[in-house]
Amino acid sequence: MQNIDDPYGSDPYDLIEGVPSVEDFRRLRTDAGLSDKAPEAVALALPNTWYGVVLRHRGEPIGMGRVIGDGGTAFQVTDVCVHPGHQGRGLGRRVMAALTAELERRAPATAYVSLIADGPARHLYAKFGFAETTAHDSIGMYRVMDGRPTAPRAEPATA
Repeated sequence: MQNIDDPYGSDPYDLIEGVPSVEDFRRLRTDAGLSDKAPEAVALALPNTWYGVVLRHRGEPIGMGRVIGDGGTAFQVTDVCVHPGHQGRGLGRRVMAALTAELERRAPATAYVSLIADGPARHLYAKFGFAETTAHDSIGMYRVMDGRPTAPRAEPATA
């Protein structure tokens, strides 16, 4: 495991390419004040990560970030978080720098990259070129799949 942004090992924090374990993913999210996710859902999600990084301090995961998407037209930056005991040291910036560098390296120039900013994190994301969607006459929307049907139902497609 090589530190991707400090190859000489002079920093107590290691930024490693990859994703955390299911348990670490859930702990990192809840420690940082983000919502918990069901272990079954996380186990399905993590292998589908387009690019991810884990931030470690003395071997212990204390932060992470992921990019998900179709690999061509649409990407989403998600799960960016740092344990509160390590915040305020530019570590979120390091995670975002790694994610955006990989997007700039591999994503097509016409790709659309989105994210949902929680609270003051929008200031961090703005430093990496993200703009609030209301500035472009758009709004972000989401739906949590809670098992309740929505109306109206579409008719099945026919050949």
